[in-house]
Amino acid sequence: MRRADPTQITDGPGHGPGPAERARTLAYGMADGVLVAPGVPYAPVTAHTTDRDGRPLLLVPAAAPIAAAVAGEPDDLPATLRVSDVAPVALADRVRGRARLHGWLTELPAGELRAAALRLAHPHPRAELLDLAAGRPDGEWTVLALEVAQAEVQDAWGDAVVEPEEYAAAAPDPFVAVEPGILSHLDSCHRDELARLLPAAEGAPGPVVRPLALDRYGLWLRCSAPPPRTPDPYDVRLPFAEPVSDLHGLRCVYRRLFAHATP
Repeated sequence: MRRADPTQITDGPGHGPGPAERARTLAYGMADGVLVAPGVPYAPVTAHTTDRDGRPLLLVPAAAPIAAAVAGEPDDLPATLRVSDVAPVALADRVRGRARLHGWLTELPAGELRAAALRLAHPHPRAELLDLAAGRPDGEWTVLALEVAQAEVQDAWGDAVVEPEEYAAAAPDPFVAVEPGILSHLDSCHRDELARLLPAAEGAPGPVVRPLALDRYGLWLRCSAPPPRTPDPYDVRLPFAEPVSDLHGLRCVYRRLFAHATP
């Protein structure tokens, strides 16, 4: 995970996501997750997302050791969901952030399975979720829920601990589900325009610029020197003039940015 040079972060106060929003975004389910519980082997999560309050909903095989541990525990099972956020664009260092959600794990009652399956199916359209949502559980899969007691987030903004009230009151970034497609499109079709968003150095070739991350407040770019020079890459933050909340607003921001790019 690369830490940005503070001189390259040009956001002012209030112009970036706070720790709770960043934790909710990582927990949303687009990033890979692993469940860790005492005495239980690490359990990669097949699919996960969150409910309205940020409670992680986790699709796991019913025969998995973590599911057996939950079923055999008279009280809620203490557990941690570890999430690693990996950039969708192929880069040398793709891990953009990590989150750890600590809490207590339970199995959802049968009456809540359908709603949980439908919510999970939005970011993860899988056949087993369709069966659960239709009320046809085959016994091979179950959904666990994690009541979050504390969240930790580590990313380019720094390290932070988020208390449960802050976490529940926050919301994930509005572009979390579409960010992979947007960044892939920018990388494949608009690299030249991205490079022109940065000031040009007099008499020197400009850096190779790739899109790294997107949120409602701005865009992260990964910059590296063109061959044969090989200094370490660095990340640059391009803040938007104001936060955006939908794709129409995002398109308007991009048009303004590209219109004012270096010729």
